Amino acid sequence: MKKTLLGTSALVTASLLAGPAFASDPLTVTVSGGIVTGFYFVDADDNGASTDDTKVAISARSLEINGEGTLDNGLVAGASLVIELGDDEGASTSQGDEATFQEAFAYLEGGFGRVEIGGTDGAAFKMHYTSPWFVPGNGVDSPNIFNSNGISSTAASPSTYALSTEDAPKISYFTPRLSGFQLGASYTPDTGAHDPISNGFGVSPTGSSIEEVFEVAANYAGEIGSVELGVDVFYVTGEAATASIDPEEIGIGASLGFAGFTLGGAYKESQDLSGGYLATSIPIVGGSQVEETVWTVGLAYGTGPWTVGVAYIESEIESGTTSGNSLTTDFLQVGGGYSLGAGVDLGLDIQFINNEAATAGGSSDDEATSAGVVLAISF
Repeated sequence: MKKTLLGTSALVTASLLAGPAFASDPLTVTVSGGIVTGFYFVDADDNGASTDDTKVAISARSLEINGEGTLDNGLVAGASLVIELGDDEGASTSQGDEATFQEAFAYLEGGFGRVEIGGTDGAAFKMHYTSPWFVPGNGVDSPNIFNSNGISSTAASPSTYALSTEDAPKISYFTPRLSGFQLGASYTPDTGAHDPISNGFGVSPTGSSIEEVFEVAANYAGEIGSVELGVDVFYVTGEAATASIDPEEIGIGASLGFAGFTLGGAYKESQDLSGGYLATSIPIVGGSQVEETVWTVGLAYGTGPWTVGVAYIESEIESGTTSGNSLTTDFLQVGGGYSLGAGVDLGLDIQFINNEAATAGGSSDDEATSAGVVLAISF
């Protein structure tokens, strides 16, 4: 699920008001992709019933096609298509072998900044900092591999990222980065389908989960002495199509790098969004005034081909209309990775996950401890 932080540092003296211009050569097309695989031993305990099992994980399986070129007037134009094998967003198992477009968008970039139009993540997602990933292709914040159990089979993996408009068709604008600072904003007409193809035919559907979603974000990326610093803040708000509530997300994140160490963390609050009680990683409108708080912190160290680290994330989801209803998830990860060569990484991933669901009539909990090897390939 996790994607690369947006970089828009190119400052080209150009204007959108310039006359028609065409690149002297076709756009340069590149093809890349990747897959994260793992083999785990899992010890699970669901309300006192213990289960030992093995698991083969196949995640982050995607193929990316990019076309980009510089026009005669200095503008950079491009398009990005990301094809995902299967569906990480709660589709039925019968769709598990399909290849679908996860993202499809076009962009223009110049001295004015960068404009993106199409199906992709919004400004709040792309400008966010959080706890570091040290296991190849996996971390606690929006994990690709989440070895939970029991009641968590109906719960989403925890995340401090803004997910309410993930990959839905939108328009975004990012300012040039000046003295390390950058602003971003996105507008999503409708989030009925979190993919780039649904809204391409006719007008946007009505009566879906969230409409008229605005998000704003700001971050700083730079160096203070020998310390690398990244900080961000974001706010997302929309309107529920079928209820008199206004879903929103607000969050902050930070990352510090010094002498091979990376210390990072993040915090997010959301209201009137429900993702944790459903078999999906994407929040939808929560009719019971669901509130969620998520926080994470982690420390990693890298030297040469090696990385090691520890990270923790906690998510708590509560119902505002049903007293005592809540779901709490704790996820601790320890591990590291070793680069075998360009695009080939081998890692050790140890996870400790605990879920506790509470209702007015009582509570239930489960926990899962797992350890496994991860092989991540990118090309």
